[in-house]
Amino acid sequence: MAILQAWFMDDVNVNPQLPHHLNPNEFVSPEYLAALGVLHWKLNPDKYEEDEELEKIRANRGYNYMDLLDLCPEKVENYEQKLKNFYTEHIHADEEIRYCLEGSGYFDIRDKDDRWIRIWIKAGDLIILPAGIYHRFTLDTSNYIKLMRLFVGEPVWTAFNRPQEEHPARRNYMISFGQKMGMPLKAH
Repeated sequence: MAILQAWFMDDVNVNPQLPHHLNPNEFVSPEYLAALGVLHWKLNPDKYEEDEELEKIRANRGYNYMDLLDLCPEKVENYEQKLKNFYTEHIHADEEIRYCLEGSGYFDIRDKDDRWIRIWIKAGDLIILPAGIYHRFTLDTSNYIKLMRLFVGEPVWTAFNRPQEEHPARRNYMISFGQKMGMPLKAH
């Protein structure tokens, strides 16, 4: 099973599609991500339509809605603006579930010390970000990703841009995961 690649980011504010490794690199373990509430599975994207493991995950977590999104300049209207919106730091009231079928991109999340962690998802990575975690998304330099988006019930696309410390999802996240990390996340 391939391990999800994640690392602490530098604070250089140039092209978000670059890896932004620290010098020297400082990688983040799957256990550290799990302590923040991030879940990951490595699946076979070539058989997603009849994947028993995917069906089991969907059934266990109640994901009854699914759609596919091709994100690239050729297939998305207002591509640059959409990418800019995805890269604005935000939370959601529900989990964010994405299964990468082709291509690659970056989810960035905040840790307990408010540092950015970059998670590189590639074909086969199914990732779940908990409701209330500060995050953002961008493509890498490949400029292409095909994602399966999963939801419980009808899809809700609402992003709540930071700061959202009083949002119920953020408060619940802090109770559930802030304490597990040893201290609450700082307010922005």
